[in-house]
Amino acid sequence: MSFSSKTKNDLCRIEHTNNETSAAELSAMIHMGGSLRFEGHKRMTFQIKTENPAIARYVFKLIKALYKVEVEVRTVKSKQFKNRNQYIVKVVSAEESMFMLKDLGIIKDVDGYTTLSYEVPERFKRNREPLKAYLRGAFLGAGSISDPEKAYHMEFVTSSEEFAMELMMLVNSFELGSKMIQRKNSYVVYLKDSEQIVTLLSVIGAHGALLDIENIRIMKGMRNNVNRIVNCETANLTKTVEAAWKQVESIEKIKSRIGLERLPNNLREIAELRLNNKEASLKELGEMMNPPMGKSGVNHRLKKIEEIAQGL
Repeated sequence: MSFSSKTKNDLCRIEHTNNETSAAELSAMIHMGGSLRFEGHKRMTFQIKTENPAIARYVFKLIKALYKVEVEVRTVKSKQFKNRNQYIVKVVSAEESMFMLKDLGIIKDVDGYTTLSYEVPERFKRNREPLKAYLRGAFLGAGSISDPEKAYHMEFVTSSEEFAMELMMLVNSFELGSKMIQRKNSYVVYLKDSEQIVTLLSVIGAHGALLDIENIRIMKGMRNNVNRIVNCETANLTKTVEAAWKQVESIEKIKSRIGLERLPNNLREIAELRLNNKEASLKELGEMMNPPMGKSGVNHRLKKIEEIAQGL
């Protein structure tokens, strides 16, 4: 099961105690994932088609709870998707469908004509809870979220640019920064920032997915920190080894040209220690000296030796 399907299944378990939030959610699900059909003069039906049985059951439950109408649920095979089951939820009566569509703000009458509405109904904008429920329904209707192990991406897809703009403004009313793009004949409202996705999941009530993403973010952060530490230590080790071999080359050059005995006693001591301990750090070399010496002192003497070698 994909991360997106798992998130939707969790959302379908939410229990409603308020008819207005149920109506907001159902309105968004029909607006995003429904299809309308005319059946004569001022007669219209709608259906919601989904491959997710949990969503089909959820839509059926919402319609029955809100409108007490006869609802038909049937299963068909999808030829486009390898004969997978698709579930179609439909209100049987065209008159009852029309009443529902008008009540939910899907259609409206303008100058004696019935037309689609591309606005989020005003009745759902008055309080925050119906707005949250509307976004939850939009996600269930035509939303998706990527597996956070691979990428951070959450989106809503609609065929109407006007409705996509409404949806983007609704998302951004929760202090988020969603954006909109056109993808072929569709318009996509999306978020790519992990913190903003977590916030939106909290808004729509997807707390299980929220926790999953937070755990993945923590694990990714730990892996990144470990990688940074390892890379830093590797770089430091490489730098130390390269410096040590440069010092050994300088000492070997002095030894072959003029002999180490020509060096001052303090430089000869450190030169002999470096030749005998080619992989030792400056700190370790300093601890071998009598009396012991700090890193800066050892480094200063080795720099002097390099200067002498360069002058030969």
